[in-house]
Amino acid sequence: QVQLVESGGGLVQAGGSLRLSCAASGRTVSSYGMGWFRQAPGKEREFVAAISWSVGSTVYADSVKGRFTISRDNAKNTVYLQMNSLKPEDTAVYYCAADRTAWNRRSPALYDYWGQGTQVTVSS
Repeated sequence: QVQLVESGGGLVQAGGSLRLSCAASGRTVSSYGMGWFRQAPGKEREFVAAISWSVGSTVYADSVKGRFTISRDNAKNTVYLQMNSLKPEDTAVYYCAADRTAWNRRSPALYDYWGQGTQVTVSS
């Protein structure tokens, strides 16, 4: 089993920045893919970004490309999502997830482990 715990959410004004963290524990995740997803009220959960834990390759949703950066710290077993130039439409609960099979998949149904989520609210 893998446990994922997100932190770093909060309230920020449009144009501001936040950094989310996802701490992994339990079974080793060194060969996993790690993803960030988000879900706004009344909407489906959507892909935001993913990273290969082993080599650090990344992929982003078009809506966040150039504004968000996913990274990982192997020593701390932690994945980060740096979010800059935030917009009101970025408001959502953000979830961290782990994929045992691949690192760049965008469907939430393909991920094996999930964190509890952290709220991000961007005011206009």
